[in-house]
Amino acid sequence: METAVRKLEGVEEANVNLATEKLFISYDPSIVRVSDIKRAVEKAGYKAKEEEEATVDSDKEKKEREIKLLWTKFLVSAIFTLPLLYISMGHMLGAPLPDFIAPHHNPLNFALIQLLLTIPVIIAGNRYYSIGLKTLFKGSPNMDSLIAIGTGAAFLYGIFATIKIIGGDHSYAMDLYFESAAVIITLITLGKYLEAVSKGKTSEAIKKLMGLQPKTAIIVKDGQEVEISIDEVETGDIILVKPGEKMPVDGQVVEGNTSVDESMLTGESIPVEKNIGDSIIGASINKNGSIKYKATKVGKDTALAQIIKLVEDAQGSKAPIAKMADVISGYFVPIVIALAIISGLLWYFVAGESSTFALTIFIAVLVIACPCALGLATPTAIMVGTGKGAENGVLIKSGTALETAHQVQTIVFDKTGTITEGKPKVTDIITLGISEDELLNLTASAEKGSEHPLGEAIVRAAEEKGLDFKKTHSFNAIPGHGIEVGIEGKTILAGNRKLMRDRNISLEDLEAASNRLAEEGKTPMYVAIDEKIAGIIAVADTVKENSKRAIESLHKMGIQVAMITGDNRRTAEAIAKQVNIDIVLAEVLPEDKANEVKKLQAQGKKVAMVGDGINDAPALAQADVGIAIGSGTDVAMESADIVLMRSDLMDVSTAIQLSNSTIRNIKQNLFWAFGYNTLGIPVAMGLLHLFGGPLLNPMIAGAAMSLSSVSVLTNALRLKNFKPLK
Repeated sequence: METAVRKLEGVEEANVNLATEKLFISYDPSIVRVSDIKRAVEKAGYKAKEEEEATVDSDKEKKEREIKLLWTKFLVSAIFTLPLLYISMGHMLGAPLPDFIAPHHNPLNFALIQLLLTIPVIIAGNRYYSIGLKTLFKGSPNMDSLIAIGTGAAFLYGIFATIKIIGGDHSYAMDLYFESAAVIITLITLGKYLEAVSKGKTSEAIKKLMGLQPKTAIIVKDGQEVEISIDEVETGDIILVKPGEKMPVDGQVVEGNTSVDESMLTGESIPVEKNIGDSIIGASINKNGSIKYKATKVGKDTALAQIIKLVEDAQGSKAPIAKMADVISGYFVPIVIALAIISGLLWYFVAGESSTFALTIFIAVLVIACPCALGLATPTAIMVGTGKGAENGVLIKSGTALETAHQVQTIVFDKTGTITEGKPKVTDIITLGISEDELLNLTASAEKGSEHPLGEAIVRAAEEKGLDFKKTHSFNAIPGHGIEVGIEGKTILAGNRKLMRDRNISLEDLEAASNRLAEEGKTPMYVAIDEKIAGIIAVADTVKENSKRAIESLHKMGIQVAMITGDNRRTAEAIAKQVNIDIVLAEVLPEDKANEVKKLQAQGKKVAMVGDGINDAPALAQADVGIAIGSGTDVAMESADIVLMRSDLMDVSTAIQLSNSTIRNIKQNLFWAFGYNTLGIPVAMGLLHLFGGPLLNPMIAGAAMSLSSVSVLTNALRLKNFKPLK
C-alpha cells in the first residue's frame, strides 16, 4: 500500500500504522487529491476510507469478524485438504484406495476428485490471488504474490495434467500437484489466523488510554457546583475534585491540599503532595483531600492526550522491517516467471519442439521454483520461536519483534516497578534511646490515620511484625511536613527534616545516618517523642531480587544497559550502583522518555525499552523493541512488542537469545529453500536435455519442491529444543 501511494506525484511520505490500521500521508493538495490516493490504495488491493471516530465496541466487532472469517476459511481448507492428501499421497504409502478413484484403475476419476477437492480451497484462499496478483502486476510483489504464483502454478499444472488424462495420456496421473496448492493455502491461512488473533489487541491500547479519562467534571460557576461533560471543560474553568475521584484535565491547584496518585501515568508508586500552585495531571487520582484547581490544558492538549498521540506517532513512524523473503521475492518471482516464459518459447520457436514439450518446460520451471518453501521459511520458524517463548514466559507479539530483538545493542530499563518492586518498604530503623520495635509501633500507630504512602509502608511493616497498634487521642496532619499525634500522653512528631527544624528539634546525632540513607536512595522519616528526636524510619522502593543477575546476563551478551527514571539523580545513581547499570537517565519527565530513546537511536543503536507504566507506552512504541513487564498496566503491555508474563527480568535475556536462535533458523531455512530452487531451475529449463541428458520431469520438480518444504519445516521444528542460558 505504501509503495502504491508513494508512486503518486505530490505524495511526500506514506506510512501504514498496523496497530491502528491507519495510513498516514504527507502530500501536496495542489498536486494530488484524496480521491487519487483512495484509487491508488484500491488498485493495490485494499479499501480506503477517511478516518472517522471509531468506538471501542465497533472496532472490537470488526476485529472479531476478521478473526472469525479467517478461522472459517482455515476450517474449509482443512476439511477439503485432508482427504485430498490421503487420495493423492496415500497409495504411495500403501494406504487402500477404492478402485473407482485409484490411479491405476481409473486415472480420470483420480484426477477429477482431486480437482474437485482443490477448488473450494482455492476459493477460500481467493484473497491471496486478488492481492498477490495485483501487487505482482504493479511491480511490487509481496508474500501474497509468492503464494499466488506457487499455488497457482501447481494448480494450473494439475488442470493441464487432467486435460492430458482426458486426452488419453494416463501417465499424467502421477503428475498432479493439486495437494501442493491446497496444503500451502491451508497452512498460510492458519498462520494468518494466528497473526490476526495476536494483532487484534494492539490497537486497543490507545482505546484504553482514552478510557482513563473521566467522562464528566464538576466546575464551580458563580458559587455553584455544576457537573458538565469533559468535552465542555474550557481553559480557565475552576474544577472541584473530591477524594477518590479522577482529575478530569490538566491544571493548577488554587484551593486546598491533597496527595495525588499519578502512578497510572508516571509509573511512580509514591503519591505526590499537591498544594496551592502545584500542577495537576489529568486522569491522575485524588487520594485524600478535596481541592479546586484551574484548568490549564484541555482536550488534545492534556498530558494524557499527548501520550496517546506519542504512542500513535511512534507506532506510525516505525520503519517496517522488510522480511528477507519479501525483499528477495521482489526480484525472485519476476525473474522466475521470465525464465519460465523465455525457456518455453525458446524450445518451441528455436528448437522446434512441440507445444506440449514447451508447456512442460514452462510448468517445470514454475514448479521447481515454486516458492512454497520460501513462503514457509520465515513463518514456521517464527511460529515455533514464539511458541517456545510462551513456554518460557515470554510473550512475543509479532514476527517483527522476534526478528529485531537479536540486533539490540542497548536496553533501557524503567526504574520503578521494573528494576525495583514499585512498592515502598521500610528498609532501615535507626533509634536513639528506644528499641526499634517501640519506635516502629509508636510511628505506625500515629500513621494509622494517615493516607500518606510513606505512612502506609510503615503501617505495613508493623503489621508484618505483628505489633499491636496503640490508641491515639489527637491527630493533626501538617501538609507537606508530616503529622503530630497524641499517644498515651506522649506527643509524637513524624515527618521530614523541615518539620523537625520548624519545631527546633536537633538532628545532629542522626546527620551521618541521614546522609548515608540519602546516598542509598532512601527516604528518611524523622520521629520525635515529646519534642526530642527518637530516630529515623527509612522507606525505599527496593530492588527486585533478579535485577542484578538479569543485568549481568545482558552484559555477558555484550549489551549496554541504561536506566530511566523521574527520580532525582542521587536516588537514581544509588539504585544504578546496586545493579551495575551503565547509563543513568535521571529526572526524566514522563513525556520525555520516548525522546531519550530517540536520542540513543540517533547514535545508530538498536534500542529496546523495558517498562511497566502507561507513561512508558510512547517509549515502548518508539524503541526498536518494546518489552513490558507482565505485572504492569494493560496499556504498557499492549504498546509493547514483547511481554514478560512472569515479571522476571531474567526473561529479557531469554527473549534476545530466542531471537538469535530464530533468526539463525530463518537464515538456514532460506538457504535450503533457495538451494533446491536455484539448483533446479537450470535443469528444469532443459539445460541437461540440451547436452543429450534427460528432461526434468515435473514430477521430480514437484518432489524437489516438496523436499525443500519438508526440510524447512523439519529445521524449524529443531527450535523446540531451545533452552535459555541463565
